[in-house]
Amino acid sequence: MTTIGIIGAGHIGSQVARKAVELGYDVVISNSRGPETLQDLVSELGPKARAATAAEAAAAGDFAVVTVPLKNYKDVPVEPLAGKIVIDTNNYYWERDGRIPALDNGEATTSGLLQEHLPQSKVAKGFNHIMAKDITTDGTPAGTENRRALATASNYPEAADLVTRLYDEFGFDTVDVGPLSESWRVERDRPAYVKRQNALELKDNLAKAPRTV
Repeated sequence: MTTIGIIGAGHIGSQVARKAVELGYDVVISNSRGPETLQDLVSELGPKARAATAAEAAAAGDFAVVTVPLKNYKDVPVEPLAGKIVIDTNNYYWERDGRIPALDNGEATTSGLLQEHLPQSKVAKGFNHIMAKDITTDGTPAGTENRRALATASNYPEAADLVTRLYDEFGFDTVDVGPLSESWRVERDRPAYVKRQNALELKDNLAKAPRTV
């Protein structure tokens, strides 16, 4: 069975873990405070989950989900993720992260920054424009009318394909934005951000997105 390494156990990381375990995945989850602080969550998740350090979670995962505050992205372990697909949920909240001129000026993307930090990994955008609580409640079977859609972006087709498969298992359609250089279209304060939309509506909102906000 596939193991997902989850680096970050906040709202999104915890919800991804809950749904993944429900679907039969094994989960190794970490946070910045140490595995001992995750015992309540791991007890809730059951025998298919365990707590670990970030490096251990990265090493254990067949692929990883990075869901840490953007300001901490350089703390993500590099070596254990080499050669692996990494799903990045990051959003830029300058109020929390401090000002990052390259993002303010439209010269970079949040997932692009993580890709630069993880040069031997294959980063894909995912789960960044949905409220955490909706990850476990809004999914519906494939073919459902008006099924909710989520976006992904990656420089690696195999990474975007993995996100597409995972989204479908979680109950969502996928719109592929293209390379990470286009992933700004689904970042904070754009029309597609944390809005319930089907695939056609998501494509329209992505097309309307301004480069800077």
